[in-house]
Amino acid sequence: MGKDLHATFPVARSVFEEVDDTLQFKLSTLMFEGNQDELTLTQNAQPAILATSIALLRVLQTECGFNIGQNGAYALGHSLGEYTALVATGALSLSDAVSLVRLRGSAMQDIVNKRDQRTAMTALVLHGTSIASLKKHLDSIQPQLPPHEVAELANINSSRQVVLSGTRHGVGLAVQELQARRLAARAIDLPVSAPFHCSLMQPAATVMAQAFGLAPKPSPSPPSSTSPSSTSSSAPSPLPVLPVPPLFHTPIIPVISNVTARPVVDPQQFPQLLVDQVTRSVQWAPSVEYCQTSGILDFIAFGPGKVLANLLKREHPEDKIKNVTNVTDIRDFRNDINP
Repeated sequence: MGKDLHATFPVARSVFEEVDDTLQFKLSTLMFEGNQDELTLTQNAQPAILATSIALLRVLQTECGFNIGQNGAYALGHSLGEYTALVATGALSLSDAVSLVRLRGSAMQDIVNKRDQRTAMTALVLHGTSIASLKKHLDSIQPQLPPHEVAELANINSSRQVVLSGTRHGVGLAVQELQARRLAARAIDLPVSAPFHCSLMQPAATVMAQAFGLAPKPSPSPPSSTSPSSTSSSAPSPLPVLPVPPLFHTPIIPVISNVTARPVVDPQQFPQLLVDQVTRSVQWAPSVEYCQTSGILDFIAFGPGKVLANLLKREHPEDKIKNVTNVTDIRDFRNDINP
């Protein structure tokens, strides 16, 4: 992830170096040469995706003359991508964002490590029903689940695709019921390490609230009486610590919130929205619809992978959607604007 950028563009190398310095370990080495299983751990994957996305943006700015303030009307990102949008618009520094997503990923992984229940996220292709109708049916199914089982709406990706998140058994039961009611057709289990954007993530939301200065930090744990010789080497590592809350600024263009699907320019609103985002549904399709009602029909999707660009193309085939994921895409982008 990002290796071609690092090798080709000095400005991209500077992004990866800043991320390494901030995290105080060589995330770039893990990204380019390391074990993929370790890279896909949430606490590593989230800063790696953010770093690659910002590296792509910096190259677009220096090599192609792209100016997000002049060429963009809104910035939006899916889940973790909201942090990319904040950095891209100058609302948050790259250093603060990387520290935050490292903490975010660690807190989410910590929840999974401590749970006895298996968790899941499952994408559903809807069977001609509306999102509003699906929500009503899902609300009626949740109380019927066995105790401690959870199935909640995590992502609204398009008018025909949503994602459920929760316990594995709870999500499985909810999917079966939605299919029995002929509301959902195909179901695809997603290869993710945690049940993102559901109530199971509340401990991670609390950690983020503490990092933003919205909640008191926990008191330090008392020293363990366990002797060094009997301490387990598999004990969980402590979560990263942010010494001071991050500083937010007014973005150069509005950032559309995952939680509200509405633009935000007040920097004081971002911390609480980012906390809420941890447990709330990602309103991706409504966010895109907001852009379109404002007359926006051209989209630039930058970051590793093509998931968002493909969603946009399927949902809005007449819109102009440019996907930038690697060096080849950057060169094509440059040729398009400088034929």
